[in-house]
Amino acid sequence: MFTDFLTSALIGAMAQLVDGALGMAYGVTSAALLLALGMPPALASASVHYAETFTCGASGVSHLVAGNVLRRLFWSLVIPGAIGATLGVYVVSHVPPAWMKLALTPYLIGVGLFLLLRPFRGRRLHDETPAITRPLGLAAGFADAVAGGGWSALTVTTLVARGVRPRMVIGTVHLAKCVVSAVASISFLVQVGLPHGASVLGLIAGGVVAAPLSAILARRMPPRVATLLAAIAVLAIGLNNVAHSFPSH
Repeated sequence: MFTDFLTSALIGAMAQLVDGALGMAYGVTSAALLLALGMPPALASASVHYAETFTCGASGVSHLVAGNVLRRLFWSLVIPGAIGATLGVYVVSHVPPAWMKLALTPYLIGVGLFLLLRPFRGRRLHDETPAITRPLGLAAGFADAVAGGGWSALTVTTLVARGVRPRMVIGTVHLAKCVVSAVASISFLVQVGLPHGASVLGLIAGGVVAAPLSAILARRMPPRVATLLAAIAVLAIGLNNVAHSFPSH
């Protein structure tokens, strides 16, 4: 029990540093840990959402204090995202998570390549809210609940690709994720019950401790570096989905 807590705390801290700087990968890393510990996929996804309610809250508040949050963008994401998460939890017991991950893979790879290859010179970064934000929040909330991840990968890469300043995207997405995770957690509590306590507490403890440092890292990281790292991260997620879509022999 105590070993599970310490292991989860370490992974939670590392995942939060990556997630806070790039805006993604916390759920992927944490879910992989819980699955490696033998937890069933549905319960692992639920546990990650329970933990993200606290870790993203700590990270989101840290980003808010650091000046990395756009209020209009936040509300445009969080309300549709909460609706999408509620719908996603409802269908998660009927739609295999692997199907949703496979469906997201071409999009993730395509956006990752776009971010990686697009020109940087002369590009004007802005803090406006793109018209696609509300439907994006709905789709990301739904995908995140069904597949156990995808909120940050979808929202961060799409908004950065639309020219929104990367650090503002990362901070706003994290604050919105806190609310979306809380909504999903309530629904998961009804569907799958209580999580694995030691693992969830470890994820929360490690993530909360690392959250302030991740916000500072996002603020100091140049936009081009953040964009390139986000592209590499989302490509890795997409390629990982492809690798796990084929049975091993």
